[in-house]
Amino acid sequence: MQRDAVMEQLTGAKMKHWQLIKENSGIAVAVLDKAEESANSLSAEVLAEFGQILDQLDVYPPKGLIVRSGKAAGFIAGADIGEFSQLDTQEKGRALVDRGWTLFNRLAAVKYPTLALVRGHCLGGGLELALACRYLLAVDESGTKMGLPEVMLGIFPGWGGMLRLPERVGPSAALDMMLTGRTVDGKKAKKLGLADDCVPPRVMEMAARQLLLSGQPRRPLPLMQRLLNGPLKAVVANGARKQVAKKARPEHYPAPYAIIDLWAKHNGNALAAPEVVDRIISSPTARNLVRVFHLQERLKGFGKDANFRAKHVHVIGAGVMGGDIAAWCALRGLTVTLQDQTVERIAPAIARASKLFNRRLRDPLKARLAFDRLIPDPQGEGVRHADVVIEAIFENVEAKHALFRSLEPKLKPGAVLATNTSSLRLEDLRVALQQPERLVGIHFFNPVAMMPLVEVVEAEGCNAGAVQAACAFVKQIDKLPLPVKSAPGFLVNAVLAPYMLAAMRAVDEGLTPETVDEAMLAFGMPMGPIELVDTVGLDIAMAAGKQLAGGAEPPKCLLARVEKNQLGKKTGQGFYDWSSGRAKKGAPGAVPAGLSEKLAKPLVDRVHRLVANGVVADADLADAGVIFGTGFAPFTGGPLHRGKG
Repeated sequence: MQRDAVMEQLTGAKMKHWQLIKENSGIAVAVLDKAEESANSLSAEVLAEFGQILDQLDVYPPKGLIVRSGKAAGFIAGADIGEFSQLDTQEKGRALVDRGWTLFNRLAAVKYPTLALVRGHCLGGGLELALACRYLLAVDESGTKMGLPEVMLGIFPGWGGMLRLPERVGPSAALDMMLTGRTVDGKKAKKLGLADDCVPPRVMEMAARQLLLSGQPRRPLPLMQRLLNGPLKAVVANGARKQVAKKARPEHYPAPYAIIDLWAKHNGNALAAPEVVDRIISSPTARNLVRVFHLQERLKGFGKDANFRAKHVHVIGAGVMGGDIAAWCALRGLTVTLQDQTVERIAPAIARASKLFNRRLRDPLKARLAFDRLIPDPQGEGVRHADVVIEAIFENVEAKHALFRSLEPKLKPGAVLATNTSSLRLEDLRVALQQPERLVGIHFFNPVAMMPLVEVVEAEGCNAGAVQAACAFVKQIDKLPLPVKSAPGFLVNAVLAPYMLAAMRAVDEGLTPETVDEAMLAFGMPMGPIELVDTVGLDIAMAAGKQLAGGAEPPKCLLARVEKNQLGKKTGQGFYDWSSGRAKKGAPGAVPAGLSEKLAKPLVDRVHRLVANGVVADADLADAGVIFGTGFAPFTGGPLHRGKG
């Protein structure tokens, strides 16, 4: 009786973010429902309240504790990014690491069994909390994702993730997750040993309580994995450093190297290496990657308030862009009709789509369902039923005029009519329409499945509702919408053209393509500009140059290759030999001093001009567009932000 009275008093204590519920079975349930937020994150206040819960349960321990979310949006998205942005002293940085490390070690040490019931996203500090529980039960649904993506913010998992994830899944799988930011779903988590089980939502409550009280031991790591996580750590660490070095330079991205060292030398305890904590948390890279995170969230906000939601998309033009746009929409759950002149013209797009579905979904049934949603439609019957119609035929004004005239009478009221043109003005295209104000640009980038940004293009006098609906559609298919005004090249292509032109001019001046590319790789670009030209296609670069280079003469090295039909990756030969499917490069020469700044300057100057001309609303959005549309070195914070440093 005394125990029950005390528990009722404790569980009745008011907390802002947590609710502690005592069940008749003796199980306690801690429910996190962060006040005034749509998703849970671990702020200092949230962690302090969880400490109070552990204090309460220390007095009268329950039979077991279940930690779960009260949000529909997921378990816990991670630490509070806003608080991280305010770390302006070394002491604050160390205190933040100590806060979670100490609390989660305390959770891991309690005598009663604990279980994290993970439904929806469980990321960063959220997964570190779950790892500190004895059991982790994953719910099998599409939104359940687990990972430690701190490296994407230029930091490391400091609250026990570097210690406990390798203990659960082995060091190779753990380092892969921590160094790439990759997430896993519930089934994959169970297969790895990260989750003890993965169950459907309908049985999750019963399964959680059964597992909590089962006394079931955790699945032990195989002997070799235990050795790799112990005496053989140095072997794994050396291999991981070599893999990271292929993708990230330590001067640009120090966090992955810090993760490897903290795991290998300090068993994941960052507090044992305070100088590493100070260096990483105060680094310009971390500050800039947090800035990029906020820019990404701003892009996600476009179209958020629109009521528009598409069910059926019709794409006209089954070439590389049109076919891949159609495939992506089908992958994201929409019904898609794909139109071209004949079924034979559509067939290659369907074959590429099948590969995409199998690669991304990794489940034969889900891949089959996606494949069934993509319907060849040479007669264009799908136009009448589509919520979004995307024109993706070749870049010819007259051909697009003829197409728009035939489409307009068939469109549903309220349907979005869009063009994927990359170089033509919307004002020139829409003159064929009776309602010209309904045409918007929805400009994807190649490869569609890889590039996160989509420009939503608004011409003068365009219907504002159509633009909002287009942004909502882009957000619906998990891309980042960037509103831009109609202008040659919009934002991304307009800034790439002078950049690639400057790179080819450097080749004309005697530098090898490899040397030019090496200069920009050292600058922080994910791909050198000459390799980028080869990837885009030299014929496309030539056409874009004529339109966007202000009448400048094309580079001699470009002309010579186009005349030989050496058009880059698609023909197997451009500046590089692509016969193996990858660019075959020789060793770069010595990079002349100042070359990278010289090559980047035309891009930066063009971004300034586009902001001044109102093509993109402000400098922050311009930085976001160039980062997510071109891969411009994220660790710099963007071309305009970089110039402020």
